[in-house]
Amino acid sequence: MSYQSGCHGRVILGQLPAAVQNRLAALPGEWLEYDPQTGAIVIGHIQPSTAPILPTVTVELVRILSEIPHELQSRVEGGDFFVHTEEPATQLVRVRVEAGGSLHIQWAHPDYAGAAREPWSPKVRIATPEWEHRLNGKVTFAADDAAGVAEDLQTLADTYEGLYPEGDFRASADGDTVSVHMSDVNLDGALLAVRMVEFARPGSLDGWFEVGSFADFVPENLVRFLFEAGEASVQHPLLWT
Repeated sequence: MSYQSGCHGRVILGQLPAAVQNRLAALPGEWLEYDPQTGAIVIGHIQPSTAPILPTVTVELVRILSEIPHELQSRVEGGDFFVHTEEPATQLVRVRVEAGGSLHIQWAHPDYAGAAREPWSPKVRIATPEWEHRLNGKVTFAADDAAGVAEDLQTLADTYEGLYPEGDFRASADGDTVSVHMSDVNLDGALLAVRMVEFARPGSLDGWFEVGSFADFVPENLVRFLFEAGEASVQHPLLWT
C-alpha cells in the first residue's frame, strides 16, 4: 500500500439565499468548491496542482466561509475535512468547521488511553497489508512447553517473508513463562496474535503489541492487540484530543 496524500470530507453550510449560493459557487479553487445542490463545501473535480495540500485547503475553506455574510453565519452547520499531507512529513490533519462557522485545525496524535476495546477474534481486520506490518510491544504468557513455544514463535518471525528485515524479535522461555519482545519487527500481527492465543494457557496472556506500517504513517490504520487477565482485545487509537 503506497501512501496517498489528499483530502476528503465536507462542510455543510445550511440554507443560504440564492445570491450567496451563486457567489460561493463561482469562487475558484484547486481542492474545494461549493455545491449548491447539497449546500456544502465539497472536494472539487478539478485536478489539483502541486501546491501543498494543507495550506491550499485551509485558504480555500477560509475564502468560502469569508463570503458568507455575518448575519447568515449562524446557519453554518459545520463538518470536517481530513488532510493527508505530502511525503516525507506525512501527517493526518483535521480541519473542522463548527456550527456557526468557527474553524479549528488539529494534527492527529494517536493515543490508546480511553480508546474503546473490541473483543479479539481471528477475523479481526487490519487495514495495513500484512507484508507492511511493523510490530512493537511485549507479551508474556504461560505455556505447557514454554521452550518449544518460544522456539516456534522465533521461527515464525525469523522465516516470515516480509519486505523489511530490520527490527528485533525475541521469544524466550523461563520456566513455563514465554516472553515475546518486539521492536520494529516486520511480521503479520494477526497471525502472531492467533499463535499466541493458541499457545497460551487460559487466563495467562498479559501485555500488548501495536501494528503499524513500515511503508507509511497512517494513524487511522494503527491497531493495538491488548492482553489483560488472559483476555484478548483490539484497540484503535483516539486521534483527536
